[in-house]
Amino acid sequence: WHFLVTLLEVSPLIFPPPASVVQALYSGLASGEILTHGGVTLYEILAGFAIGALLGLLLGAAIGQSALLEAVVYPYVVAFQTMPKVAIAPLFVLWFGFGATSKIVITAAIVFFPVLANTIVGLRSAPRDQIDLLTAFTASQWHIFRMVRVPHALPFVFVGLDIGIVLAVIGAIVGEFVGAQAGLGYLIMQRNFSMDAAGMFAILIVLSLIGIVLHAAMRFVARRVIFWTDTHSDLSGGS
Repeated sequence: WHFLVTLLEVSPLIFPPPASVVQALYSGLASGEILTHGGVTLYEILAGFAIGALLGLLLGAAIGQSALLEAVVYPYVVAFQTMPKVAIAPLFVLWFGFGATSKIVITAAIVFFPVLANTIVGLRSAPRDQIDLLTAFTASQWHIFRMVRVPHALPFVFVGLDIGIVLAVIGAIVGEFVGAQAGLGYLIMQRNFSMDAAGMFAILIVLSLIGIVLHAAMRFVARRVIFWTDTHSDLSGGS
């Protein structure tokens, strides 16, 4: 990176050298600016993820159990998902303001669909012979759901959650780009207006670290919860 910038004589306004990025990162951390705004963004990420994941799990569980509900509701869900969230983000800011609420709503909207889709697929992946066997022994639908469908669905659910936690970072930043008073996305826009490429790179490094840590945390939880299967690892490409 350093030698590339030096040899090609790239302007630091376009591609700053590593030393400038490190200095910008240190200055932002030392002043507390990155930590303060990072806390705002992290709150938006986690709150939006929690809401989007919960709604996706609940609706996914309902649709996974009801073909009628899928026929009625799922087309509208897909239609909403096809809308570019960047395009509708200004509406959320208009409705919910420039505070954290609009970013949480945007993040939840982005997280919702992958969790929903994976929950539905997971619930319907349960072996038919096991369901038929329990039905023959007069097991209740709740018992079948709890003992057969949920264990088989969990690996799929965690794939959705794994995708969702990464998308949550994107959702929060998209919301902050559209309109915010605080957050790392807000800082990036400030650095952009002042042509501070090194400062933008420094914040991008922080965002990458946040995404990596959240992804690793989700994988850690998945390994503890679905310890009896390696399906999660297979579906997500291994680790």
